[in-house]
Amino acid sequence: MMMTLQEAILARHSVRAFQERPLSDADARSLQEKIDVLNGAGQLHIQLIRNEPKAFQGPFAKYGKFSGVTDYLVMAGVKAEDLDERIGYYGEQLVLYAQTLGMNTCWVGLSYTKIPGTYVLGEGEVIKAYIAIGYGETRGVTHKIKTMEQVSNLSDDSPEWFRHGIEAALLAPTAINQQKFSFELLPAVDGQLPRVRAKRHFSLVGYTQMDLGIAKYHFEIGAGKENFHWV
Repeated sequence: MMMTLQEAILARHSVRAFQERPLSDADARSLQEKIDVLNGAGQLHIQLIRNEPKAFQGPFAKYGKFSGVTDYLVMAGVKAEDLDERIGYYGEQLVLYAQTLGMNTCWVGLSYTKIPGTYVLGEGEVIKAYIAIGYGETRGVTHKIKTMEQVSNLSDDSPEWFRHGIEAALLAPTAINQQKFSFELLPAVDGQLPRVRAKRHFSLVGYTQMDLGIAKYHFEIGAGKENFHWV
């Protein structure tokens, strides 16, 4: 039985060492179908690259301690103010979907080499990240995370769904595990659903807008989209 997204959040850890075997045709087909849907929903140009080892064999990849990567996702879209957040939000949907199918992943901001001819960019499109994907030599390891109080206005009076949302967001991958985001529960207005404001915070590392998109998707899974709306 395929794991749920909640189970995928708990099982997912960034993996940098992969078995040297390509994605199965069935897994690649399932990924491509999901990519097609998300590209439409997010107005993106995510591309699955198969059987191509060079992007993760250069000096940048060695710095990132990658090995065995032959398949990856090119995360691209038309340059826009919110592109990074959309890349994170929809890219993490692919990451968790891959986890439910038994694959492992790692978001990659810098430790890769763009190989000409492996991807296609339309007018105004830019690449924002890669996602290494395949079958990990291990399942990855957990990392230290912040407390719920450090990233939210959680209190004893907060509803359970808000707590679950924060728990899920804290398990989201972020650049060098920086977790530069916060979630604020705001009161409902005129009998409508409670509101949640998501913020990114300054980081010298960058990638905070992409990280916020990733964390927001995790929050939605934990909290349940039916319980709130974003400010």
